[in-house]
Amino acid sequence: MSEVALELSAELVVDSAIPQDPAISPDGRWVAYEVTTVGVRERRLSALWVAPADASSPPARLTAGMTWDRMPRWAPDSASLCYASDQELHRIRPDGGDAVALISWRAGIFDHLPLADGRLVAVFDVTVAAAGPAGEHRNLTAGMAVCPAELVQVADGPPLALFADGLDTALYRLDPAALRFRRVSTMQGGVDALTASSSGEMIAARASTAYQPKDIHAGPPGGQLARLSDTRPELRLISWGTQERLSYTASDGLELDGILIRPAGMSRQDGPFPLITLVHGGPYDRHADEFMLGWCPSGQWLATGGYAVFLPNPRGSRGHGHEFAAMVAGAVGTDEWTDILSGIDLLIAAGVADPERLGIGGWSHGGFMAAWAVGQAGRFKAALMGAGISDWGMQVGVGELGTQEAGLGGSCGWESTGPHRHHQLSPISHASQVRTPVLILHGQDDTNVPVGQSTYFHRALCRYGVEHELVVYPREGHSIMERNHQIDLLRRTRAWFDRWLGQPASDE
Repeated sequence: MSEVALELSAELVVDSAIPQDPAISPDGRWVAYEVTTVGVRERRLSALWVAPADASSPPARLTAGMTWDRMPRWAPDSASLCYASDQELHRIRPDGGDAVALISWRAGIFDHLPLADGRLVAVFDVTVAAAGPAGEHRNLTAGMAVCPAELVQVADGPPLALFADGLDTALYRLDPAALRFRRVSTMQGGVDALTASSSGEMIAARASTAYQPKDIHAGPPGGQLARLSDTRPELRLISWGTQERLSYTASDGLELDGILIRPAGMSRQDGPFPLITLVHGGPYDRHADEFMLGWCPSGQWLATGGYAVFLPNPRGSRGHGHEFAAMVAGAVGTDEWTDILSGIDLLIAAGVADPERLGIGGWSHGGFMAAWAVGQAGRFKAALMGAGISDWGMQVGVGELGTQEAGLGGSCGWESTGPHRHHQLSPISHASQVRTPVLILHGQDDTNVPVGQSTYFHRALCRYGVEHELVVYPREGHSIMERNHQIDLLRRTRAWFDRWLGQPASDE
């Protein structure tokens, strides 16, 4: 009997289980990890699972998932592991049995580390850096055409590290003599949450490719990693948009990459399609060639709704070395903007994108870029500004990174009487040029990009009579966490683009 196709819904997106925080045992035999859901209901719940690192048998659930069970950390002898459960610390054996409560910490547990035979545990609450002179620093990745993402210490050997490598991920090992990283292997798509055994001969990580959601994998560093978890089998019943890798050249000759997702069931010959460009955050982040589905309006959420989706990696992105990433310092919205336009124009020329039905959106820095785009060009018919910056001077004053934001916006505002560089690079300065309908979404308690950034842009659009909506989610920070809010965000975003770009034709 053939399997029945499943329709993707917002509920399915946010109720799906996701694995995170893998921890391989020191002897390399076991991998423990947390499984939770994308969206949080009344309280966060998660369970711990454990699997043989060689994938010789299916994973087993260690805890019931009736509390927030997280941060599995192995004892040095690999005979037990400790984990945080709400505000308590517990110990359990990998073969199951009852967990033993060790300590309750009213302030919450930030992290912990079993010591010796596991009978002693160091618990971390709040730490303050000690005063004193800093040691000499040396850049171990200077000149590399990839970008460091994670570093893992190996007890009996040199450290291992993950590097963003274009649309893929590379594993490197530090050469202690030369103090240089040497490539061990390249893994397709996105890989994170690296963990290593004491010898470094076995690793585990979370990996995802174009049509495979994030799952826990393990194996030798230079070999094929075996998939241990299978947390979202229901997603195999859905017809996904076809994901393509893109390589193209910027107007100044810089080599760029990105991802195109065609509408589900459609070929290039079925175009042109309404195209939505989704800009990543950061700007020091990237779109890897991985499965694009999540609460933040994502490629497959829109592709299954009938849209083609362009996910560019303009200059400033991670994956092409430090020089590439540093090109946006004090110059956000300039050359990175024309990089994005070059990709859109490429897709129009190829007959993939309909020039009369273009949308743009993103979250965080992607939200800034969407607000910037509608003030620079009138070619977009709809935009989504998610938790984006509208004024870089305000961000210096009230954002949690303070004066570090001037490294992107170009100035603080107190250098002189002005005008300042950040005025030129702030979407609010170009609000009088906006004609595109804008959906503005923000978390009320966001301290990274405070909600005043969206309020400021909203008031400017009111002044100029621009069609827009402002939605502020209560209790939310820079990421939207509550299940009902995530569902609303997904539905609202697709409805917004449907309204202004025209309901895409189905493949039936």
